Amino acid sequence: MRTAVPPGEHTKVQTFEPRAKAAPCPHLMWRDLRGHHKVKLALRSTLLGSASGVSVVITDTTVSRLHAEIELREDGVWIRDLGSRNGTFVEGVLVSSARVADGSKVKLGVTELTVVYDGEQQPPELWPEESFGPLVGRTPVMRALFAYLANIAKADSPVLIQGETGTGKELVAQAIHEASPRVDRPFVIVDCAALPESLIESELFGHAKGAFTGATTARTGAIEAADGGTVFLDEIGDLPMSVQPRLLRALESSTIRRVGETSRRKVNVRFLSATHRDIRTMVNAGAFREDLYFRLAVLPVTVPPLREHLDDVPLLVERFLPRGVAASPELVSQLTKRPWLGNVRALRNFVHRAAVMGAKEALSFSDTAAEGRPIPSSRTAPPPSLVPTAGGPAPIPPSDFESSAFDADFKRFRETWIDAGEREYVRRLLARHDRNVSNAAREAGVDRTYLYRLIRKHLL
Repeated sequence: MRTAVPPGEHTKVQTFEPRAKAAPCPHLMWRDLRGHHKVKLALRSTLLGSASGVSVVITDTTVSRLHAEIELREDGVWIRDLGSRNGTFVEGVLVSSARVADGSKVKLGVTELTVVYDGEQQPPELWPEESFGPLVGRTPVMRALFAYLANIAKADSPVLIQGETGTGKELVAQAIHEASPRVDRPFVIVDCAALPESLIESELFGHAKGAFTGATTARTGAIEAADGGTVFLDEIGDLPMSVQPRLLRALESSTIRRVGETSRRKVNVRFLSATHRDIRTMVNAGAFREDLYFRLAVLPVTVPPLREHLDDVPLLVERFLPRGVAASPELVSQLTKRPWLGNVRALRNFVHRAAVMGAKEALSFSDTAAEGRPIPSSRTAPPPSLVPTAGGPAPIPPSDFESSAFDADFKRFRETWIDAGEREYVRRLLARHDRNVSNAAREAGVDRTYLYRLIRKHLL
């Protein structure tokens, strides 16, 4: 029986000598039912498994279809298990994630692979500027991302954008669209986490008049509305299993069928999708269709967390500050040393808070709820900016709602207002119930699953 390893726990299995900063250019060598193999790992991330769609296919019935992922980092080769059936072992030790030394043995199922470091990898292509569309960054990791995005923007294949909450996945999708030949056509966003299962089919594919109670008129779905352009499916990991076959059909046939209709309509769209969840582990757990994953992830993108490019913090602070306002060098230096659990979104919120509350108060606030730490209970007085006004409801805090939104178009204003309101509502709801989700969902009058979606969207 497989021994469980706590999620996210790294197991140190060996002692390593210090390495130069240049990433290794390793080979994998193994023998399976098809014979001997030697594969050069030239990509930053490589998927291993028995499914035909993975980068490195291992013909072994004891290897999960999406078994593990190898990452090339500055400090060497890392391997991460993807919730496989039989586990991943490095030098005989069961690991969830581990660094692999030169010459080490990695075991997937009954197949043993050897990792051999062969010299150093060629440096990645770097974007010549410190911005790409709405994205900014001057560190090598971000400029390498920009160069990759510029290349895949020219193609028409589906893109799956993965990264932690707050890393800017929607901005990455927008940047790809704006750099693509479809830039003059619609860019339509669907938030799969915000829609109840009963409505998501109609939102994606549209419906005919009378298709269900309340369908008094026909409606064009998001995919059809994006014809000629790009549809962005945000939080695709929350797409219900019942809807996944229909989305797969749309991807494969470039057609959609409105709810309540029998005929199919031709559409010409590019699919971009994003999630903060690891869909590979969901596939292994039976929570996401494998065939849909491979159709969505033809061109995978991983957005790095802010902690991996902290040298970009000064540039980001400058971008987020109102025109004519500057941060002191001491404050910026302090910000580059913080973990930023909420990534770029948390930094942006901090800058907006600091502009209203002052740096000291904003830092104090960031040490609690804003940085992913426990939310104060209802017995704890909120920061001054969150105190309800006499005779009326509490205002949405300036930290979560930008005053500049009032100068934007109505659609962007409405989205920003709803997002800020949802976030503050969930914070206070959980605080009143000491983070008991079941009790909070009962008070809110929503399903517990939907409240979990809001928590993942706004607070994780």
